[in-house]
Amino acid sequence: MMHQHFTGEAIPKFYGATTIGERGQVVVPAEARKDLNLTPSTKVMVFGGPIGEGLLIVKAESVAEIMAHASRMLSGMEEVLKSSTDDSA
Repeated sequence: MMHQHFTGEAIPKFYGATTIGERGQVVVPAEARKDLNLTPSTKVMVFGGPIGEGLLIVKAESVAEIMAHASRMLSGMEEVLKSSTDDSA
């Protein structure tokens, strides 16, 4: 869950620490399950961190929305770069 900082930017919430069990299972803290509406049937996707030192667990239903947002951001960045190149020509 993201919380709004007084500056208006979203900051991630820390839910606590957990330990990986003998069978590789991880317990998601109860507060996180409640806040994010994670039930025993919720499908999640697990991604490796960019430097190989962490995991990102995302509700499967949210991945398409995240990808669409990332695509919009990349398109905006592409436009800025394109206009910078056009201005310098």
